[in-house]
Amino acid sequence: MIRIALTGGIGSGKSYISKLFGYPVFNADKSVAKIYAKNKKIYLKIKKNLPGYFDKFPIKKTELISAILQNKKNIKIISSIVHPIVRKDLLAFLKKHKKSKVVILDIPLYLENKLNKKKDIIIFINSSISKVNKRLKKRKNYNKFIFQRLKDLQFSPDLKRKKSKYVIKNDFKHNSVQKMVKDIMKKVLK
Repeated sequence: MIRIALTGGIGSGKSYISKLFGYPVFNADKSVAKIYAKNKKIYLKIKKNLPGYFDKFPIKKTELISAILQNKKNIKIISSIVHPIVRKDLLAFLKKHKKSKVVILDIPLYLENKLNKKKDIIIFINSSISKVNKRLKKRKNYNKFIFQRLKDLQFSPDLKRKKSKYVIKNDFKHNSVQKMVKDIMKKVLK
């Protein structure tokens, strides 16, 4: 199985581009959302570690935002509780798709959480900061302070680019991005 991991900043287009490959995709953000919505055990653990922020199950995005804005250490507490479950979800995904020729890993903190294996193919998604900021501002629950706290958890774009075998310049135009994906896949599969 060839593991292709997409790295890049928040809003760079990793999730959109991951779908263009046409192979099974593990999306860590979707895994986290599912944990918040369905895992009562994790809810109780977060509530115990951060009392006063969460009223009832399931965890609401507004409560998470409030906790993160109150104290920047809270995001690390939440991550330390949630990330092991995301890791289990990743392992279950890899087991389910073990016969697939290629899998795509859309994991924002892929390098930071040391999920990379030696043979993984890492692709850096390079996007214009101004275009990314425009797109982020359109998101529901956009909060520049939250995005800055999340950004602070990530390695710098330069470091991510250095650790990547390929770079996709995301101009947010479907045809040009699709062509780059096809060109990379020709090299990967030969």
